[in-house]
Amino acid sequence: MAGTTAAVAVLGAGSWGTALAALIARHGVATTLWGRDEAVVEAIDRRHENPRYLPGIPLPDALRATTDLAAAVRGVDFVLVVVPSHAFTETLRALAPLRPAGAGVAWAAKGFEPGSGRFLHEVAGELLGDDVPLAVVTGPSFAKEVAQGLPTALTVQGDDAAFVQQVADALHGPEFRAYTGNDMRGAELGGAMKNVLAVATGVADGMELGLNARTGLITRGLNEMLRLNAAIGGRPETLMGLAGLGDLVLTCTGDLSRNRRLGLALGRGKSVQEAVREIGQVVESVQTADEVMRLADRYGLELPISSNVRDVLHGDITPAEGLARLMARERKPEYPDALFE
Repeated sequence: MAGTTAAVAVLGAGSWGTALAALIARHGVATTLWGRDEAVVEAIDRRHENPRYLPGIPLPDALRATTDLAAAVRGVDFVLVVVPSHAFTETLRALAPLRPAGAGVAWAAKGFEPGSGRFLHEVAGELLGDDVPLAVVTGPSFAKEVAQGLPTALTVQGDDAAFVQQVADALHGPEFRAYTGNDMRGAELGGAMKNVLAVATGVADGMELGLNARTGLITRGLNEMLRLNAAIGGRPETLMGLAGLGDLVLTCTGDLSRNRRLGLALGRGKSVQEAVREIGQVVESVQTADEVMRLADRYGLELPISSNVRDVLHGDITPAEGLARLMARERKPEYPDALFE
């Protein structure tokens, strides 16, 4: 269960941050959830519910919530950052001078630093220093199901084995399996890139192209993930596990996925702005598609599905034009021998 962890701060009171904070609190760890929205924080702290992001789901009485970042992190054994990727740098800058000595930092954000395209572990290393243990929490998980106590499996990846195990121990419980590994780069790529590919499958389903098309996009999308992962030095087995294939399948097929819902709306003829407005939360793929293709260009890789998603999100082509592009591509071997070299 919780091992030697006595106290944890979770930064970010959205659906995922709230779900993970509730999970850890149920495991007997003193857990404080930090957020900016005073009304949401007050509801969590007093009524034990997040009415904005997880309405109707009861939260543990022991879970505390605050808008005071210094108070949230005071005396904790580690900090779990669960904010959108575009807010990650700002949050870590605020955390850095407040972090208790010896406390590691993990995150359950999926994406890249906007503009620079840096992986989040690169941002964390720069802002927090080389001596701070780091870990990423990722894998196939909808916040609502975790908050409801439904069975879930995730992976915790990082270079400090003791810290990775500490985070996994705090998360692991009767309804939640936390696996461990040491491939942060591959795990972060999988968690970010699956959001882009979920838009593609959502578009196909919105256009009513059928289950064959959806499955083809998932499989060829995995190919794109594997090729980019090989280029950046990630391990293929990472993407064949929870951080890659698992998260990809969930996000491409589950209608709780905001990125899939964005694709569905686009496939049905709505604009990006209309779709994001209706979803009402951050949709990571809108920025992540640019960063994925920036990485692909850096390594000279052709990623046709990801490229078409980016162009659709920018309004440069319609979903129908993107489909025509994909179907007109030349025939080729499914997996060249050099894939993992």
